[in-house]
Amino acid sequence: MSAELPVRTHAAISTALCGQPVALGEGTATVRLDTTAQMAADDRGLVHGGFVFGAADHAAMLAVNDPNVVLGQAETRFLAPVAAGQVVVLVAERTEVRGRKHTVKVTGMAGEKDVFEGTFTCFVLDRHVLDA
Repeated sequence: MSAELPVRTHAAISTALCGQPVALGEGTATVRLDTTAQMAADDRGLVHGGFVFGAADHAAMLAVNDPNVVLGQAETRFLAPVAAGQVVVLVAERTEVRGRKHTVKVTGMAGEKDVFEGTFTCFVLDRHVLDA
């Protein structure tokens, strides 16, 4: 991975399912999702949108890059279908920070085609979300 910063979040995530980080900067991240036949929702190879969403979420978390970042809300649009075997590149850019709240725009492309866009609202907590 080409990175300006070390990865500080989501260290145990499956990069096979949620994409491989390929670039990381201050408030930005790029994730590459290599889609497979196992991600297909039907016998024609249509990739289930949950995998694309998962990679977009992964990119958003990396753009914030805090060990205690969590997703609070997402507004997304799937712009075109993804077929098994296509590579989807998701680019995240933090557009706003208000205290603990970070807004991150994510776009996804398969080749030259726009396939995904979304706005992710992320929150940085004082401690891990599962800590009581």
